[in-house]
Amino acid sequence: MSSTTPSPRVIAVVGPTAAGKSDLGVHLAQQLGGEVVNADSMQLYRGMDIGTAKLTLEERDDIPHHLLDIWDVTETASVAEYQRLARAEIDRLLAAGRTPVLVGGSGLYVRGAIDALEFPGTDPAVRARLEAELADLGSGALHARLATADPDAARAILPSNGRRVVRALEVIEITGRPFTANLPGHDSVYDTLQIGVDVERPELDARITARVDRMWDAGLVDEVRALEARGLREGRTASRALGYQQVLAALAGECTEQEARDETVRATKRFARRQDSWFRRDPRVRWLSGAAADRGELPERALTLVERAVTA
Repeated sequence: MSSTTPSPRVIAVVGPTAAGKSDLGVHLAQQLGGEVVNADSMQLYRGMDIGTAKLTLEERDDIPHHLLDIWDVTETASVAEYQRLARAEIDRLLAAGRTPVLVGGSGLYVRGAIDALEFPGTDPAVRARLEAELADLGSGALHARLATADPDAARAILPSNGRRVVRALEVIEITGRPFTANLPGHDSVYDTLQIGVDVERPELDARITARVDRMWDAGLVDEVRALEARGLREGRTASRALGYQQVLAALAGECTEQEARDETVRATKRFARRQDSWFRRDPRVRWLSGAAADRGELPERALTLVERAVTA
């Protein structure tokens, strides 16, 4: 491939929460004449700003960000719908000569945007039965069933995420195959460079704790209270978001605010481990250290990866 050919055409910045993906995405977009396309499933929701660590307008530094704030908190998330929207944005940016910089830690959303991924249909009868079981037995019992049927899927899905557990069990029943078997090989529909931001576990855990503290100080409880008035508690997806789920429990008197805060830290650390495991399974991800000691060098190292891809 000649050095005059703009490749890769799409950049994806991935990795666990609190690793520093958002800031790196802005920097790459600035340097590459690009725009950011969100791949964080919870940042798609309007009003969920503090608890999702959504960049402020100032932090976006005049770089356009797409697919933020597009759904009401009452809407149920759909990876297939996100795929449609994300590819439309990517195609539009490519046609305009801009570099799409996909940024986020929602692994299935990233794959939906850039990979040859088709989603199995749904069976209303199967879905209704599983949702009734979820209401009767709780997500933990269904997650245990999923762990037997598809251990890989169970490791990737939080036990508390009843909606995703139900979907995985539904796909298994409809297709007769493990949920993860319905994910194809790593075949991208775009010429993509995936950059993973790697932070060692002790430092990442400390960052997560500090981030949750900042969220509480910034008014997360008030944000959740305001969203509750707009239907958050009824939102099947948004109400399960980290931080929001815990604060809703506190507002309902099911726990103290401090207990909600502590559980948010614990749950986020568990989630970060699942995110890291997901992206580690993709051999295409090029990992760069996002540790504090290397943070100043991260942007230049990422640009070097892009330049190598261009001239490869």
